[in-house]
Amino acid sequence: MGILQKTGESIAGYLAQERRGGKHIATCDPKLLAETLKPGDVLLVEGSSRFSSAIKYITQSTWSHSAIYVGDCGLEAEGEEKAVLIEADVIEGVRAVPISQYTSFHTRICRPVGITPDELVDLKQFLIDRLGYQYDLKNIFDLARYFLHPPPVPTKWRRQLLALGSGDPTRAICSSLIAMAFQSVKYPILPERLKACEDEESEEDCSELYNIRHHSLFAPRDFDVSPYFEIVKPTIYQDFDPHELLWATDEQLRKMELRF
Repeated sequence: MGILQKTGESIAGYLAQERRGGKHIATCDPKLLAETLKPGDVLLVEGSSRFSSAIKYITQSTWSHSAIYVGDCGLEAEGEEKAVLIEADVIEGVRAVPISQYTSFHTRICRPVGITPDELVDLKQFLIDRLGYQYDLKNIFDLARYFLHPPPVPTKWRRQLLALGSGDPTRAICSSLIAMAFQSVKYPILPERLKACEDEESEEDCSELYNIRHHSLFAPRDFDVSPYFEIVKPTIYQDFDPHELLWATDEQLRKMELRF
């Protein structure tokens, strides 16, 4: 193992540690989350590690990680739970994990609209074929630099900081892995919109074309703001009725020692 590889792994371990005072705030019941997810859904996660802080700074977003739900494909996982999510982890690389990995976090489900069953099959196979790929350590060196000493980069230019990585096809970062999977079936995320006109002086004969952006330019937040993904909130997705909520009284809060 080369010195750069060892250094990268050391930095990755440091960045993966939780920040002091970092908290996970679950926004959905674990059972409800599991019942709502469908194959192809992108699960966005708000992390509290040092690594997450760097991602949040660069993207100016609350979302620092993304995983994709593939369902029960017979993938191996520790314990008795089924591995149904695929992600690119900073330490372990591309791996399959159970839903419990993120049930204690603030999460959001982004669902591709109009994708066909055949495309979903190809999408899942694309991801499964990449299990075991390593995280792009070039990305780690850059993120460490932004975490330790954030550069005074204007917000509108920070997206360009995402054009990171070695370009090695056997390496991946979380959002680029998922972007590549959707691009493999030609499903849009945030494509560049272009106008092609036969007559430059008239817009009547213009066609709107779409250009796929490079996968390294995608961040977790892009699935949230994409016009082609539906935001699915499990609580209100399952016939939510606000009138059925039981509100705690002051006396109950005192007994449970939860009053702030």
